[in-house]
Amino acid sequence: MASNRLRRQCSFPLVLLSCLNFTLFLLSSLSLAPTLLLKMPPTSLGWAFVMVSCLSLFSSFVGFYSQLTHFCFLTHIWLLFASFIAQLLSILVLFTKEKSSLSMLKSPRDLREAKLLVRVECGVFVAMFVMQLMVLALTCAVHSCWVREYEGLEAEREAMTRKRSRRIAEVQEESMANAAKIAEFKAKELDEKVKSKYGQWMKTDVEG
Repeated sequence: MASNRLRRQCSFPLVLLSCLNFTLFLLSSLSLAPTLLLKMPPTSLGWAFVMVSCLSLFSSFVGFYSQLTHFCFLTHIWLLFASFIAQLLSILVLFTKEKSSLSMLKSPRDLREAKLLVRVECGVFVAMFVMQLMVLALTCAVHSCWVREYEGLEAEREAMTRKRSRRIAEVQEESMANAAKIAEFKAKELDEKVKSKYGQWMKTDVEG
């Protein structure tokens, strides 16, 4: 059937999307470490990076929930876009303005160690950015697959309803035809009885 075929087609993208969401969750968790290691508590720029990581974490949670329930698609898409833009801005800040980022982060660590942590953070954000793009594309593909599956199920339901209606109409026609035949048979039987009785009376009158 069409719906079973669609389910088989959607199964692999769903598994792949789960793996991507899980990887994004791990990367988002990992991205918290360099910021917190640079300075604790973080500066305003550090808190901005923490918010980017938390937004990615939240989007991966919503992604898992939307896969299980087939709901929250629009919410998940908006979160993906917001996280996508936040990661892009963070990469631009860390990659193009490394020195100013270091001064704004105000890390008490050695300069070489602080630079390494900033570059690690930038690398993790790049990996998250690529992963987020893949999750966004695959989420749209899976949602499209769900829509086709739903439309297939609706078409099957309508076909079954029409078939059931035709069957009921056929049964009603058969029952009406049978009732007409029974009525006709009873009428003939009654006619024969009346004729036989009337014939007997006529025969008795003639003999008398």
